[in-house]
Amino acid sequence: MHPDGKFTTTRVREAMLVLMVLAFGAYGSAQKAAAPADNGSQVLRQFDDAVDALAARVLPAVVQIDVSGYGAPEDQDNHGGASDLLQRQRAIGSGVIVDPDGYIMTNAHVVAGAQRIRVTIAPTPMELKMGAASLLRRQRVYDAKLIGSNRDVDLALVKIEAKDLPFIALNESYTVRLGQIVLAVGSPQGLEHTVTRGIVSAVARQVDPNRPMLYIQTDAPINPGNSGGALVDRDGNLVGINTFIFTQSGGSEGLGFAIPQPVVRFVYREFRQYGRLRRVTIGASAQNITPDLAAGLKLPRDWGVVISDVLPKSPAEAAGLQPQDVVLSIDNRVVDSLSKFTAFLYLHKRDQPVVMNVQRGDKVLNLSIAAVEVPNGIDNLVDLVDPQKNFIAPLGIFALDLTPDLADGLSSLRSRSGVLVVARTDYEPRISADLGAGDVIRAANGKPVGSVDALRSEIARHNVGDAIVLEVERQGLMQYVAFEVE
Repeated sequence: MHPDGKFTTTRVREAMLVLMVLAFGAYGSAQKAAAPADNGSQVLRQFDDAVDALAARVLPAVVQIDVSGYGAPEDQDNHGGASDLLQRQRAIGSGVIVDPDGYIMTNAHVVAGAQRIRVTIAPTPMELKMGAASLLRRQRVYDAKLIGSNRDVDLALVKIEAKDLPFIALNESYTVRLGQIVLAVGSPQGLEHTVTRGIVSAVARQVDPNRPMLYIQTDAPINPGNSGGALVDRDGNLVGINTFIFTQSGGSEGLGFAIPQPVVRFVYREFRQYGRLRRVTIGASAQNITPDLAAGLKLPRDWGVVISDVLPKSPAEAAGLQPQDVVLSIDNRVVDSLSKFTAFLYLHKRDQPVVMNVQRGDKVLNLSIAAVEVPNGIDNLVDLVDPQKNFIAPLGIFALDLTPDLADGLSSLRSRSGVLVVARTDYEPRISADLGAGDVIRAANGKPVGSVDALRSEIARHNVGDAIVLEVERQGLMQYVAFEVE
């Protein structure tokens, strides 16, 4: 009551809210007493109970991830696009605890360029009762370490120092069906532990015809911030990691896409063991078969995948693979599209040969093809950038130490040591130097530069107005980049 004896507007509203809740409770109690639940109500109650139990089991393993650092500009494609330009960003996403010792899978675009990653684990009230529930919850916030990240598959692994955490296991057995009910859990717009329900709209959607990635499509409402969260089935099994949406309005329009669990499981094991995703190749390319292509080449069928090229001295050539071979299966999995051909090679175990069945004319051949690792490219190296260690602020570049192993993976380089530029910032740096992704800085004023720290120190020891000349390898040629310290 206001000091002058009148109720304030706020007090009146609060009183009305309490009365409405009490009245609703009394009405519900009277209805229960007046009429016993029929079979329909029982079924709905059982469904409610099942969803409650599922949410209670899954929610503790889904976390909120807050990131500050550098990332690709917002107009870049978040599900696989590459950029050599990084800008200062803050981001909120989601993650799934997949191991009780603090290993969390999320999307690569959530943690791209992170200087600091923080993970929030919070308990969630499953129901609200007047006078019985509190919205005040004890949150646990951890600093996280990035273990591995890959933009091609848009997955990342982070680690927090905690034990005995609730988690969702990455089971070997996996089934997803068109039309099955799924729950999407995450932190849309930073609203942690938001649960939405829908169905699987497609089990193997290739969104971009130029990329082999296959996604699970769902109409469960997914919004910005859900990235990295869990898509689970009725038994609490992980169906996939929510990754992106198609939208005209910026919100959910029923077109959400998740990375399938088998891909998540494979990438997790690679990151956990090696800190990066190793890719293999057999030295052959393929394409989808069309009726015209089949008729012109007299192929045994007018659908599927045909080998279009076999590189000289490659594992594929050594195993006897030939152009115009129709691919039937890879590692005993049926291949009926180019996306599956590429995906099965992507998921192939590195220490085993690729078992490929092909049809050549009227013969079916079984080939065992050695798998070799694909060398790194400049685009992939952005995933290795730690802004705290690899940012050279005066030049506005992100760079890596060019180690012998890294040089071996970049076969086009002549240099064996130096500093490799992998990205630039989106703002004008203090020093204007003509440097870009792929450049190798070998020396500064004639003095060899062997590391990022050495280059940073060399620039710092010069005064304003001093001239610095960098010896740079660019596209296989040596040239000088000169500038004045400002």
